[in-house]
Amino acid sequence: MRRKSLIILGLVAALVTLQSCSSKPEQSLLTSYFHAVSLNDVSTMSTMAVDPLKIDAESWSITKVSEEKIEPAALAEMGKKEADLKKQYEASSGPALDAKDTLDSAKDEFNSARTAPAKAAAKAKVDDAQKKFDGAYQNNRDLLNQYNEAKAAAAKEEEITSFSLGAGQLPNIRDLKGNVHSKDLEIQVKGKDGAAKNYKIAIKMYDLKDEAANIARRGRWVITKFEQP
Repeated sequence: MRRKSLIILGLVAALVTLQSCSSKPEQSLLTSYFHAVSLNDVSTMSTMAVDPLKIDAESWSITKVSEEKIEPAALAEMGKKEADLKKQYEASSGPALDAKDTLDSAKDEFNSARTAPAKAAAKAKVDDAQKKFDGAYQNNRDLLNQYNEAKAAAAKEEEITSFSLGAGQLPNIRDLKGNVHSKDLEIQVKGKDGAAKNYKIAIKMYDLKDEAANIARRGRWVITKFEQP
């Protein structure tokens, strides 16, 4: 059993190396993916695509391939942005609550006023307090929305990074440095009914390094998105 496991691990490593070094990683990746599709092997599909898609495919062909892009890994900066927005949101919560207390106090004063001049003065305070509260509250909500968007984006990028690296849970994954390789593909798929459908596919590969431990973290090409134009 141990010998069999070692052989399987060796084959997987060889496949990863082949994909990483190939000048046309999309061909080998999609060949493996559609082979799994033909077998209805969802487990294997799930090792190659972040969100695997079952496609009725009798045959398929790549019709367009973009130039390979190489960009600095963004996860570390995305994590910093998330943390910064969280601090800003938390810092804005206090002023928003204080503004609400001031507004409530002004409303109480207005309700307690008995003379027309007192009512008018209290009404002016309410209007001013309402304006300040609306601004503080809106700022707080805007920062919360920005924080939630940044958090979701960082979590998604972390998921894709981890998926490409295939290294399980790395506690310092957001600290890794390096580059992200990506390509955009267009394919045509003919189903068993003879109908043809077009798909756009995004693939990525992460070539990173743990600088603190001096460990290279080179990932494999994976499918990050399917969409029909």
